[in-house]
Amino acid sequence: MRLRTYARPHAARLLVLLFSAAAAQALQIVGPLLTQRLIDGPVRHRTTDGLWVLAGLALLAALLIQVSDYIGRRAHATGSVGIETALRTDLYGHMQRLSLSFHERWQSGQLLSRATSDLRAVGSFLAFGSVFIVLQTVTYLGVSIVLISIYWPLGLLVTAGVLPVMVLTYGLSRSYLPLSRRLQDEVGDLTSLVEESVLGFRTIRAFGRHRYLNEKFAEAAGQVKRTGLAQGMVIARYWPAIEAVPGFLLGATLLGGAHAVANGAMTVGELVAFVGLLTFAIWPLDSLGWLLGEAQQAATAAQRVYEILDAEPGIVDRTPTEQLDVRGHLRFEDVSFRYPTEKDPVLQHVDLDVRPGETLALAGVSGSGKTTLTLLVDRLHDVSGGRITLDGVDIRDLPLETLRTHVSAAFEDPTLFSASVRENITLGRPDATDEEVAAALRIAQAEFAYDLPWGLDTRIGEKGLSLSGGQRQRLALARAVVGRPRVLVLDDPLSALDVETEALVEKALRTVLTGTTALLVVHRPSTVVLADRVALLDGGTIAAVGTHEELLATVPAYRNVLDATPQEVPR
Repeated sequence: MRLRTYARPHAARLLVLLFSAAAAQALQIVGPLLTQRLIDGPVRHRTTDGLWVLAGLALLAALLIQVSDYIGRRAHATGSVGIETALRTDLYGHMQRLSLSFHERWQSGQLLSRATSDLRAVGSFLAFGSVFIVLQTVTYLGVSIVLISIYWPLGLLVTAGVLPVMVLTYGLSRSYLPLSRRLQDEVGDLTSLVEESVLGFRTIRAFGRHRYLNEKFAEAAGQVKRTGLAQGMVIARYWPAIEAVPGFLLGATLLGGAHAVANGAMTVGELVAFVGLLTFAIWPLDSLGWLLGEAQQAATAAQRVYEILDAEPGIVDRTPTEQLDVRGHLRFEDVSFRYPTEKDPVLQHVDLDVRPGETLALAGVSGSGKTTLTLLVDRLHDVSGGRITLDGVDIRDLPLETLRTHVSAAFEDPTLFSASVRENITLGRPDATDEEVAAALRIAQAEFAYDLPWGLDTRIGEKGLSLSGGQRQRLALARAVVGRPRVLVLDDPLSALDVETEALVEKALRTVLTGTTALLVVHRPSTVVLADRVALLDGGTIAAVGTHEELLATVPAYRNVLDATPQEVPR
């Protein structure tokens, strides 16, 4: 099983756990054997000869059991945490490498449930359940051998008791496993619903839809309840039968043992020891069903986790070229793109040549492919056909780290993290100086950040919801320009600004855009003036390219796009 990859670095701790637990179990078996010696010796002969030796051995066994238990529990704690941490770290790192297409297909709640509850189930089983399945199996076999050596007819009967338990456990697993997978999927859906409700709280309250969402949540929670009850019914059907087997073995042992003692085949001490040892055989039988149930739960959880770990990153470094001294010459050569979930292409046969230091505006009606085109520049998506070059090199031949160092972006719907203002701004440039941060804030007209309670060290809420839309956009713009990238991609980053602030930002941006190659998605006529040229997209193709004045004078479709802007983009 591939999970062994994660258990292997912690093999030493798991072996310590196994051996210490095995030692504790073996030492506990000493108790009934000492009891046999006590009854058949000093008690039977009414003497104290050897009594202190037996008492000393019993005390020594008790002390060694405590030491073994302590060592085993420490090994379990460190092994369990280590395995779970390794799994979680790998999963998180892999999720960061997966393409934007993957994250667009998956609900965030499903990813969260896999990264939390599923990983905990897998880590717990690897560090505990897997070890104790081996331990309990060995314990049962060991005790069975001792019981057979004491009185073989009853010893064989106890050994055979594992057969009905295995049959019942197999039936339990066949019914339980599908329900376990369904429950974990439903919990993931429920987690998604909770997350969306929390993040969209203002919208829900604004439209008065909290009762509707409550009903929707209650329905999803009810489905989780029904699946959980179905699991409980499966356990109720099989578990009593599994637990009845040890009871039957105990009854048969008492009956058969009494006859054996009466017939002289066993001593009283042997019968007492046999019954005492039987309790050590009963526990593995009782726990076997539970441990196998945990194994099935972990197997289901592991399957869900590996659905992510097995997903191949769609965008990776291929044979990389040497590092470039980037000037910023950006070319789109017969570029086409189609989303994996869609039949028709969003972009087709796009040819553009953006010269170093030039600002090219992208205009077009909603759905014409403007935003998609910008996502291709730093390989958030890869082209389906054609290629994009930076200074003559296919961007797919550049290391992603290099490409995204020289290409920076700000989007219309900015994402801020639950971190300080400074950490959000320097996300792409952790080494940015205070002067560079100050300059970026000045360009983005985001100097309001200094007036926050703790200045740039103020932590903003999740997704920046404690700020206004305009403030979030300005911080995102500051983040994009702080590194002074060679290529800047701006997807209508001023849409949430008021007219006065927009004018100030545009004035400051002119300084930044001088000498920087820029793609600028525009929805407002006022933003077009920042561009040297404008490319009009229509149906995923380039319909016209020219200056704003040239297109305004010669291309009616361009005038229509600008005229329609106030209705398309709410102010």
